[in-house]
Amino acid sequence: MQQLFRSPLLWVSVAVLALSGCQNTPHRAPVEDRPVGKATAPAIPGTAVTPAPESKPLPGAENAGKPGYYTVKPGDTLIRIAMDNGQGWREVARWNGMDNPNLIEVGQVLRVIPPGLDPNAATTRPLATSKVETRPLDGKSPAPATTTAAASAPASAATVPAAPATPVATKDDDDISWGWPASGAVAAGFDEVRNKGMAFSGKAGDPVFAAADGRVMYAGAGLRGYGNMIIIKHSTNYLTAYAHNQTLLVKEDQVVRKGQKIAEMGSSDADSVKLHFEVRKQGKPIDPSKLLPAR
Repeated sequence: MQQLFRSPLLWVSVAVLALSGCQNTPHRAPVEDRPVGKATAPAIPGTAVTPAPESKPLPGAENAGKPGYYTVKPGDTLIRIAMDNGQGWREVARWNGMDNPNLIEVGQVLRVIPPGLDPNAATTRPLATSKVETRPLDGKSPAPATTTAAASAPASAATVPAAPATPVATKDDDDISWGWPASGAVAAGFDEVRNKGMAFSGKAGDPVFAAADGRVMYAGAGLRGYGNMIIIKHSTNYLTAYAHNQTLLVKEDQVVRKGQKIAEMGSSDADSVKLHFEVRKQGKPIDPSKLLPAR
């Protein structure tokens, strides 16, 4: 009898263990590779696959390579771009509808000539010009950015005053009367490779003079290698730059006259006290000695 009772119990135990084993053994489904996120339908052989949407093109990309436009390169600043194209940075910012002139991107294409001007004509013949405005320096002109604000120039959009509604008044190239920007000796002459202007020696505090009538397009320290610098536009084609000053005495958008003291000589961003003076025609450095009168 004991043998008979053991046999059924053993059979039941084996059956229970078998069922338990079936329940605990996971059922493995075939592995399927699926991308994380929204499921996508598998590609069907012989059908076209829609490409992923491309990134949004940078502003002005459709004008890349066209005359009158400039493609931003690594290390560029708006001040440098404007000076190299004979323009004021505020005008370039306005022509391109820039809310914050600090924000430019590599590959962005900027207009560097006034709207409505034929770009092809601009690169092949002198541009039309107008006479210098003769209003007195009475302090009633639009408030320009201060030298401190311009030191990080272009300043943030919150501190940059609105650009003038009218273009800078200039005179014909042939009407420009040139003068020496400093009384010191010429320490270095023009060299297209090593020195894009002339260097004048002197001591800290010596006066720096405007080389011709014009309007201040920039006054600040926002261009590396130039220190405290002033840029003056004299005509549509000509501008001058005065670098390494210790003190700036004029502000942006201010009308200046030939021989007017505009700064004091210094050594900002330089290894010694000196004035670095450039003349640029359509943004390209030229030899100032060919324009300056005999001493």
